[in-house]
Amino acid sequence: MPKTKKTAQKNTKNKNAELASPKGMRDIMNEQYYAFQGFFEKAQEVALYYGFKPIETPILEHEEIFTSSIGEGTDIVDKEMYNLKTKGGDHLALRPEHTAPLMRSYIEHGMQSMPQPVMFYQYGPVFRHDKPQRGRYRQFWQFDLDSLGNDKSIMDALVIKVGMSVLEEAGAQNLSIDINSIGDKECRNGYIKELTSYYRKHISSLPAIDRERLKTNPLRILDSKEEKTKEINEQAPDSISFLCPSCKKHFKEVLEYLEEMGINYNLNKNLVRGLSYYTRTVFEVYAESGEEGDLPMQIASGGRYDYLARQIGGKKDVPAVGFSMGVDRIVEAKWYKKLSPRILKKPKIYFIQLGSEAKLKSLNVIEILRKAHIPIAQSLSRDSLGSQLAIAEKLAIPYAIIFGVKEALDNSVIVRDMGSRSQDTVKLNKLLEYLKELK
Repeated sequence: MPKTKKTAQKNTKNKNAELASPKGMRDIMNEQYYAFQGFFEKAQEVALYYGFKPIETPILEHEEIFTSSIGEGTDIVDKEMYNLKTKGGDHLALRPEHTAPLMRSYIEHGMQSMPQPVMFYQYGPVFRHDKPQRGRYRQFWQFDLDSLGNDKSIMDALVIKVGMSVLEEAGAQNLSIDINSIGDKECRNGYIKELTSYYRKHISSLPAIDRERLKTNPLRILDSKEEKTKEINEQAPDSISFLCPSCKKHFKEVLEYLEEMGINYNLNKNLVRGLSYYTRTVFEVYAESGEEGDLPMQIASGGRYDYLARQIGGKKDVPAVGFSMGVDRIVEAKWYKKLSPRILKKPKIYFIQLGSEAKLKSLNVIEILRKAHIPIAQSLSRDSLGSQLAIAEKLAIPYAIIFGVKEALDNSVIVRDMGSRSQDTVKLNKLLEYLKELK
């Protein structure tokens, strides 16, 4: 029985659906690609001025790097990690964040023997099997700033200041920080004990997910998105009341630095962050969305992680603090400045070739222009003068270089003003000099 038109259309539709990118992942191209690249270049520039150096860790790490550091009872480990087993039997995971891989690199390469602290920035994709929504993808990009090897409060202030400067340079306005201290191993156990006791009194009102967290990671309940739990959390004991003298002093100094730098902050007693490795300072950064009636949008977060090194198998603690930005949310925000990459220059010239002799020599002419840092547009695969001129006009490029058979023999080109239609014949050895005179 012959296929109907409707059946053929359905089959084509199904075929196209099979070729779609995986859910929560997408192609980044054209202006969006340049928006990401422009942000990275600006963030890198700010970081370099403050003494941070670049690092790039593998996209795949041994699974235990994350299970031991992020912690059981967290959404990332329990539900969101992409895991795989290699043919050699290794259990690997696509990195769901940058911090644990950075600490692994610090230990592996003996960076503790370098002058401390060592400060890095890194940029790249991370992966979480989360529910896709506005500004949140399963493959998303982060820019991180980290200082490792020093426990002083000024390092907390430094990464916050640099991170805020990056966001402001990108166009963010009226930034605010929610900040808290969850103490260290000297004082946190007392707080967790009190918190657990409080939740047990309300266990009948806790949703199932938070009753489970009470067994594995009570601090995570403070970060719960369940409405019933949010109400219970309003009266929960706060971590600041349980801080030991050392942690109190550290947190007080961090706040004093923020005040000195004019950085607005809100003390948020329920702020713990969703990863188990945090200690002492934790924070989240919010920016106005730019939409009337919308709540401020979280675009960055971070904190201190002084015990992470031991958690992933290091022999001793390494004091460290970091700041992580969600680049997707930044470049999609209405306030983003659409930063352009330095390398991106709008072409002033459209290169047109005519005839086999000219086509043969065309790449040599374009190379002369490239070496002189003159960007062009071209369609070398086309043969018609009319079609090439039409593209130049559509792209609104002010000048065209026409390279035909005669010009190929004479070692010359025709430079045409696309606006006035006037044109000059110019020898190749005089071309760069001529082009410098063009407006």
